Amino acid sequence: MKSVSIYTTETCGYCKMAKEFFHKNNVEFQEFDVGKDLAKRQEMIEKSGQMGVPVIMVESDIIVGFNKPKLQELLNIVAA
Repeated sequence: MKSVSIYTTETCGYCKMAKEFFHKNNVEFQEFDVGKDLAKRQEMIEKSGQMGVPVIMVESDIIVGFNKPKLQELLNIVAA
């Protein structure tokens, strides 16, 4: 299984959709709430060049926003 991490905020609807997608597909992930963790917020900005969430890391691939087709491709998940 590839390592997956997601940078989120509590109020982000797309973050919730991404996490539901991970749960539904049994993808383990690490979550960082950039609304509360300033160091992780800075790390996210440095990696992605973005301040918007979600920012999802699959290994070294960066996805800004909830891009379901791209996640399915990177995680080898067959669309249902």
